[in-house]
Amino acid sequence: MFQPLLEAGLRQTMQRMVRPMLSNVVPLKWQRQLIRQAYRTSVPPRSARFTLDDLGNVPVIRTVATPETRGVIIYLHGGGYIIGSANTHKGITGHLAKLSGCEVITPEYRLAPEHPFPAALDDAESVYLALISQGQPAGSIALAGDSAGGGLALALTMRLRDHQQPLPSSITCFSPWTDLSQANLYQPECEPVLQETWTANAAKLYAAGEPLTNPLISPLHGNLTELPPLLIQVGSQEILLNDASRLADAAKRDGVETHLEIYNNLWHVFQVHCGQLARATQAVTVAAHHIRRHLTG
Repeated sequence: MFQPLLEAGLRQTMQRMVRPMLSNVVPLKWQRQLIRQAYRTSVPPRSARFTLDDLGNVPVIRTVATPETRGVIIYLHGGGYIIGSANTHKGITGHLAKLSGCEVITPEYRLAPEHPFPAALDDAESVYLALISQGQPAGSIALAGDSAGGGLALALTMRLRDHQQPLPSSITCFSPWTDLSQANLYQPECEPVLQETWTANAAKLYAAGEPLTNPLISPLHGNLTELPPLLIQVGSQEILLNDASRLADAAKRDGVETHLEIYNNLWHVFQVHCGQLARATQAVTVAAHHIRRHLTG
């Protein structure tokens, strides 16, 4: 009985508090401040420990939540490439660290419009290659991300492949934003979080004149051949549902081991409620298993 009430309450919170702030009428500096406050409801587990570090000249937050760790997850946060931070996502990275037994490294990649494409991609690549240069086997590194961060994880892997760099062991995408041209957005009856006009503006700010169909901006328009095993999770109540399903179809077409999970009546990146909402905890547990199963180093 409690979980349905909690789910309904969280949905109302998203609709009444988060969705209105993700609007083009709200100045970007306010959006960044408000989203920091909103993410305070995403609480990490008590065992999570966070430390600041620098990898490849990029600030990162390292997260550990178990006495011993095996493997590393590079987690790329969402926020349309214009808001969000490593700090806002401590809740989800803390739970992912606990459930996977991995260390989670969250880059503080540069945001648009101050730093448009390819700044975020360059920073993500710098962190990954810094780990490799320190002796971390690629097979012991997994990539994960939500929303824009999910798209960034795919773009990073495509760039690594094209540059003949060793690839991560797996990719996990929560509600990935994979087509910034917004050519085929889903239109749910209820969308508690995102507004199409806001994502369109974020795409414009990030691309800064580059074609929105550039595969390193919109991975759905690229060749996904040779990418590692891919897990995609998405809610049925979000405009990015089609991004997720189209990504799964494209990945399978290109021979990528792919698993798509659609969570009925849940919203954009519902996984941030892990530890509170049972279905969010279940989803992150599935993601942790996917990551552990493919670690080889």
